[in-house]
Amino acid sequence: MTQLPDGFTARTANFGIKDSSLDFVAVLGRAGTTGVSMYTQSRFAGASVVLSRELSAQGNTRGVVVLSKNSNVATGEEGMRNAREIVQGVAAQLRCNDDELVIASTGVIGRQYPMDRIRSGLSGVAALPGTTDATLVARAIMTTDTKPKLAEAHVAGSSARVVGVAKGVGMIEPDMATHISLVFTDAALSRGELEVAFRRCVERTFNRVSIDTDTSTSDTTVCLASGAAGAVGASAFDDALFAVLLSLTKQIARDGEGAEKLIEVRVDGARDTEQAVTVARAIVNSPLVKTAVHGADPNWGRVAMAVGKCSQYSDIQQEHVVIRFGTQEVYPRRVDEAGLAQLSTYMKGAEVVIHVSLGTGTSDATVWGCDLTDGYVRINADYTT
Repeated sequence: MTQLPDGFTARTANFGIKDSSLDFVAVLGRAGTTGVSMYTQSRFAGASVVLSRELSAQGNTRGVVVLSKNSNVATGEEGMRNAREIVQGVAAQLRCNDDELVIASTGVIGRQYPMDRIRSGLSGVAALPGTTDATLVARAIMTTDTKPKLAEAHVAGSSARVVGVAKGVGMIEPDMATHISLVFTDAALSRGELEVAFRRCVERTFNRVSIDTDTSTSDTTVCLASGAAGAVGASAFDDALFAVLLSLTKQIARDGEGAEKLIEVRVDGARDTEQAVTVARAIVNSPLVKTAVHGADPNWGRVAMAVGKCSQYSDIQQEHVVIRFGTQEVYPRRVDEAGLAQLSTYMKGAEVVIHVSLGTGTSDATVWGCDLTDGYVRINADYTT
């Protein structure tokens, strides 16, 4: 069982928001905990995001509340009042200040919270048994996820740990940090140190995962540091935080709605990081590439198409581009029929790597996604019915 780092206690429950599964979790750090958070850039941001931006701007965050199965998006002033009431109710139960909490919500858009049920649940939060079981936290934030997502790493040279949980399988394309994720550490860091490390790691992980090109209205990622384990080395903390976020990123991609395969796209030899990321996203987001991977079809022409449609980059010249599936070059050096059959066998595996060298510079980037299956269509065709 993965335990939360020292200094954190969680409370989970079912409030009956949609069904009988866990749909509420509150995690509070001990006094002195520092916290940072990032939110969706969507112009249809939910009430929970809007309120949390306001609360976290005061710099006092040491806890988080998540309600799943309802996103509280496009719910107007009533939705905002409800979000405030929930934060105030949890704060009163946990005996902390309102501005020490942020709130996240995930689920169907455009429906008001069932506040009668939620009020009943909130009244008993203080009586809920405290837990340090991170798996329960991960389960409480799930919607259409098929499994809880959590990761853990130790900070070298110290007793500190980093533990993260996440949810997200659809409506995922980075525009800040995507999905909902909660990251906890008992390392002692100032808010400024925590924010620099977190933003740097988010940019290389959460901001480089894409399931379906759709940016959620509810994206929220929170990182809390209790300080219970004392000071740590900056680079060692960076390494541990990156490892946790990278693991969660891959878990999200593997569990994409209907997904059967993880796709990793590596682009190197690029002019700069922006070019590498843009081209990599064009590849991983292409429905034609996704379906080719799903069908184990080594159709490198679809990758060439995705690179070519990045027409804003006049320095990308096809005669300088190299395309590989795994370690096997497929362009410009062509593969014979026997080689294509071997590649098809490789692509039947659970993870497919597409590696493109652009020949425009020395920068690189990696992004992650998944194949496109009929399961994705079925899940989203029936989502609200």
